Amino acid sequence: MVEPVIVPRAEHTISRREIDPDALKVLYRLAQGQHTAYLVGGGVRDLLLGRRPKDFDIATNAHPYEIKKLFRNCWIIGRRFRLAHVKFGQKTIEVATFRKNVPSQPPDSASDAPPDTTTDEATKHDGIIRRDNTFGTPEEDAFRRDFTVNAMFYDIATYSIIDFVGGLGDLERRLIRSIGDPMVRFVEDPVRMLRAAVLSARLGFDIDALVLDAIATLRPLIAEASGARLLEEYYKILRSGYAEASFRALDRLGLLGLMTPELEGPSDAVWDSLARLDAYRRRFKEPPDTLTNAILIGALLVPSELIVRRTPGNPSDTRVSFGILPIARRDLDRLSQVVTVLPRMLEPDPPVRFTRSLPQRPAFRDALLWLEVFTDAPDELARWTALKAAAPTPPSAEGDPSGHPKRRRRRGRRRGGRGKTSEPSAE
Repeated sequence: MVEPVIVPRAEHTISRREIDPDALKVLYRLAQGQHTAYLVGGGVRDLLLGRRPKDFDIATNAHPYEIKKLFRNCWIIGRRFRLAHVKFGQKTIEVATFRKNVPSQPPDSASDAPPDTTTDEATKHDGIIRRDNTFGTPEEDAFRRDFTVNAMFYDIATYSIIDFVGGLGDLERRLIRSIGDPMVRFVEDPVRMLRAAVLSARLGFDIDALVLDAIATLRPLIAEASGARLLEEYYKILRSGYAEASFRALDRLGLLGLMTPELEGPSDAVWDSLARLDAYRRRFKEPPDTLTNAILIGALLVPSELIVRRTPGNPSDTRVSFGILPIARRDLDRLSQVVTVLPRMLEPDPPVRFTRSLPQRPAFRDALLWLEVFTDAPDELARWTALKAAAPTPPSAEGDPSGHPKRRRRRGRRRGGRGKTSEPSAE
């Protein structure tokens, strides 16, 4: 057992005033239910650095369905590891039960012993964790996390910081260091290599030499990661306000071209596009709803010339090969609509019919934002912004921050005689 470093309230800078009020509600209710409850991960790290956390995640010794009993607004999600999502409107507080680390051998191990493939519900194949529903203690949970600066706990019961892994020291040294052997940890989850690069870029920290060596050896494994997970990581990067620095780090470490070969050796146009996106994002404390997936992925696809403008002689098929990332067809369609209307929006005197009809189109909001973020056309931007203010909101853009039409729930059909309706579905 490792003896943790415990920093009492008087010796650290974290105040409850800086913690999201809904996260505090979850922490307090878990504590009132006689459960251990900690604020964990990047939220603790960012608070110690004086930064505003983008997430407030919680770890507890309560099992998922014990958490659900405490919160009516709670949903259990996940297959690889079950998580509790406590909803407060559009906000989600993620609550995880303490997990146990699943030991593994490095890929070049000469041992003849068979690998440990099961630990309770955890399973591994070729060293990669596929399922991970193994509950543990706070210490075990800390040691199964990725990097030391992400593994500190804030205890709501004592207002102290608990550090099992040396995260406080690495925070002072401004160092991204793996918990455990990175040659093992990156085999378990290759996405950790991406996160090391992104975390160093976002914080301006150095990467530990052992981590750099492991990435140099194991980076081909990133192509075996789930495309859906990698796409979500790309969207997180693009929403962060540190997209240019993050993608430069991924390119420098040789990871970017393995995930998206189309971006190997990015052009100056790509870097300029990401810099413009970052400048817009940093105007807001939180990622604005205007930054839809179509706009975000377009910051990479358009300057890479992977999205073409629709013309009368050009088919409207918008399927795009972008490495192993499964970009949604509707986002590609929306992006194609944006790049199609944009040249006409930049005309000094567009046709009257186009001017009247465009504000009613679902793609108009994204096209207007693209004009603002990625072009230098203040006069045209002012003209179309005024037209947007004067035009009614198109029904298809209401209620969905992505700008896609919101589906209406179908009413239950009548069955039997007049006045008899179907039983309501159990949802």
